Parts: sequence; structure tokens; C-alpha cells
Amino acid sequence: MNVTSLAKPEISLLIPAYNEGEGMERALNTIVNILDTIGNDWEIIVIDDGSKDNTYERIGLYSQSEPRVKGVSFSRNFGKEAALLAGLKYSQGKAVIAIDADLQHPPELIPDMIAKWREGAKIVHAVKRSRNTDSLAKRLAAFSINQIISRLGGINIHNASDYKLLDREIVDILVYQLPERERFFRGLSSWIGFQEEYIEFDVSERIEDESKWSFWSLVELSITALTSFTSVPLRIVTFLGLMTLVLGFAIASEALWSWYHGQAVSGFATIIITLLLIGSFIMISLGIIGEYIAKIYEEIKARPPYLVKSTVGFAEPNGKA
Repeated sequence: MNVTSLAKPEISLLIPAYNEGEGMERALNTIVNILDTIGNDWEIIVIDDGSKDNTYERIGLYSQSEPRVKGVSFSRNFGKEAALLAGLKYSQGKAVIAIDADLQHPPELIPDMIAKWREGAKIVHAVKRSRNTDSLAKRLAAFSINQIISRLGGINIHNASDYKLLDREIVDILVYQLPERERFFRGLSSWIGFQEEYIEFDVSERIEDESKWSFWSLVELSITALTSFTSVPLRIVTFLGLMTLVLGFAIASEALWSWYHGQAVSGFATIIITLLLIGSFIMISLGIIGEYIAKIYEEIKARPPYLVKSTVGFAEPNGKA
């Protein structure tokens, strides 16, 4: 169930946070000042994703002076996708905005996003105009992943981000009509459809420290995105099988031709290369199939995507969504 105060705000703003204690007060001050320019009918929900620092304590202190700021603390680190889902469940606003705690998503766009929503948009995507703050390797990796997912999955996530405004109708669909536990928020938001609008932004520099996203966490998110939206990788297994068949036919033809003409069949090197290629194809195929089986396994276990340790600022302390 959703756990909030009785008065439902017009705007809910979600901030997933992991070890953001140092910059939390600055981020909240910046966002609160911008929200105040559009009215006072809003709430901010910060989801502490099992931080090791004092992030949750900072949220609690801020909530004492600004009751519209609320906090949810996980029992451990469950990941950003789980934090976003929890924020959607706890939110009660007619529109919900997700934004990063490090302010690389410029809060100055919030009034423009709300304006487009009031004009009728159900989803307002903030898309990255450039990635100048990222390294060349990270930009190339992001471009490649976005292209693969967009082409194979049939959804447009080119330069997409988690910085979005969602109408309450969209939030209810994400929370109650899409039961999967392994989620890719930006992909699901595009997959739903409805009336969409786009706003471009430039990624700001992080002030406090480096990004919490490691290389392997990005790889895991990419695998989740691919397996969630397309079965095309499974067809690669069929393609590799056909390649093996063609390779075997070519080698057999060459061996028969040599035998027919009384020539020695070229053996050792050809056999070794063939075995290596076939072995590689088999291992790649098993890996692809294994990823899908692993995702099925995670879904079948039906464990909750997150566990809430405590909350602050809600009508029912320690309530769970």
C-alpha cells in the first residue's frame, strides 16, 4: 500500500540516494527553492538505498524543519531501480518527478517539465544533449548500449536518463500493472507509450565526488535492459549454430576434395582452429541462455525488490509500501 499523509500533493519528487550525505543538504535546498517557485503543493521523497554514510540522518534532520521532505531507508543496498520503485509506491502526487541526488540532472528544468505536464503530456523525458562530463570510454560504452537496446528492444532510449516526470496514471501502471521484479525504469517508461514530451539538458559536473556507478553495475543494468525488452540475443544462438554448420560443411568439403585428388588432408591446425571456434560458439550460446535462465530464476523466487528499514516524515512511521 502507499504510505503518506492524508493530504495528497500535486507534485511528488523522488531522489534515490546512496552515500550522498555530504551533498544532501545542498541538493535539498536547491530543489526546495525551485519547487517553491511553482507553489507549495509538493513533497520530496528521498530513498536511502542502504547508504554507509550519514545520508539518512541528514534526511531526518532536514525533515524536522521542512515536513514536506520525507525519507525511506532500505535495510541494505538494493540498487537504484529498487529505489525508484519504492519512491513511486510511496508517492501520492498527481505528477511524479525522478531526479538524481548529485544534481547532475539540473533541477532548473523542473518548472518546464511541470508546464509540459499541465499542457497534457503524460510523460516528460529529460534527455541528455551531451555527455561532455563523461570520459571517452564511458561515452562510447553508453552510445553502444543505447543503440543496441533501442534497435533490438524496439524502444527509444537514445541519450535517455532517469530524469523524468510521470503522470499519476503512468505511475499506477508501472507500480500495479507491470509485475516484473528485474526492472529497467527508463526503458519501461518509454515502452508504456502515451503522450510524451522531451526536454534536452547538459549533464552537470559532480561536486562532491565520483559517480557511484561502477563499470560492472552498468554492465548488469545493460544485461537487465536487454533481457527485459528483447529475445533477440537468443537468436544469436541459432546464428552461431548456422555458422558452425557452414564451417563444418566447408572443412568437410575441403577434406573430401583433398582425399579425392590424392593429397594429404591438412589436419592438425585446421582441427585445432575448428575445435576452438566451435567451443567458443558453444560457450557464448550457453552464456546467453544462462542470462535468460538467471532472470527467470530471479522472477520465480518472487522475493521483494527491496526491504524498508525505517521511514521519516510519513503518517505511519516504519510503514512499508
